[in-house]
Amino acid sequence: MDVEIVTIGTELLLGQTLDTNATELARALLAAGARVVRQTSVSDDPEAVRDALAGALARTRFAVATGGLGPTRDDVTKRVAAELFGVPLVTDDAYLRRLEERWQRLGRPGPMPEANKTQAEVPAGATVLPNPRGTAPGLWLEDARGVVALLPGVPHEMRAMAVAEVAPRVAARAEPGRTTVWRTLRTTGISESAVADRVGPLEADLAPLTLAYLPSFDGVDLRITAWRLDPDDAERRLAAAAARVRNAVEAGYYGEGEADLAAVVLDRARARGLRLAVAESCTGGIVGARLTAVPGASAVFVGGVIAYENQVKTRDLAVPPGVIEAHGAVSEPVVRGMAEGVRRRFEAGAAIAVSGIAGPDGGTADKPVGTVWLCAAADERVRAVRVRFPGDRAEIRTRAAQAALDLMRRTLEGSG
Repeated sequence: MDVEIVTIGTELLLGQTLDTNATELARALLAAGARVVRQTSVSDDPEAVRDALAGALARTRFAVATGGLGPTRDDVTKRVAAELFGVPLVTDDAYLRRLEERWQRLGRPGPMPEANKTQAEVPAGATVLPNPRGTAPGLWLEDARGVVALLPGVPHEMRAMAVAEVAPRVAARAEPGRTTVWRTLRTTGISESAVADRVGPLEADLAPLTLAYLPSFDGVDLRITAWRLDPDDAERRLAAAAARVRNAVEAGYYGEGEADLAAVVLDRARARGLRLAVAESCTGGIVGARLTAVPGASAVFVGGVIAYENQVKTRDLAVPPGVIEAHGAVSEPVVRGMAEGVRRRFEAGAAIAVSGIAGPDGGTADKPVGTVWLCAAADERVRAVRVRFPGDRAEIRTRAAQAALDLMRRTLEGSG
């Protein structure tokens, strides 16, 4: 079953709001057995909304839309949908009572405003989809032309209703005995082109499964999808395909699904009985922040030093001033000294150290902006590497933190 997604809101087109609803909704629909064939974003203009919904009905007979169901004048979606289906808006008395009870339960002063009461107006004949986290109900409209499901645009409300109300209805219409499932393999430290060189030759053999490359600052995710297959066959094929892809990317692979590289590093250090410390210069605490964002990090991570000024490197990490003068703060000897210094300071068996030039100024011919030295130490194994990252200051710092964690992972694993 093919489905189209329509996200409604002028703020999406102005770039003021990131359209996370389309992503979350696509995941829910795919898990329910549907195939999302088009995503469209339109403004709060009635004609734009009408064209998007009518076009989706004409192409696939099934549209799921988010946004434009609130109580203000720019919330036009349900009125447009009612006109499209040729029915009037009528007051749903049961839902109106629910709104009034909620208003009183929240202790709001005075009677509920008339604008809020309009949220109980629904297209005649529509199925009301309850919204346990907000006031705007979802709506399910259906006639001979197909289905339009309307959900609120507030992300946490939309997510809950997509899973609880829309996905089960979609699953009931999906082809029986068939499922669409996928696995995502996460890689880092390998460019997209290098990943393609390693994995590309496998793609023909993976059919009917498909492979997608999803690059980001953190690395390249590889999504393997089994479309509309018998569930057992799909899982068997996915397991075999994932094993082949993992072997192809070798040490670049660090986990599946939503795996977090910081969590992987903590797990590896925990398995070896090592406490972990960090010494950061150009990343300014990003590595430590990523580690401490992982629940249970305190069992492994002990602390860190943001050694931004050279004086901090010498005073708090015992990097000899002569080493900095001879080689510069962004150098192998200094980053090795930072790693050893923070290990001694915190009595940690493992350490990460980062020193670089994030820009936009400070680069030289020998050390241009984006040059970063990384060091990872685990027991007697100490590895330092020089890398150069593209991008602006924020991108360089983000990439450097990811690369530092990856070097630590590879050092703990003893991989290349």
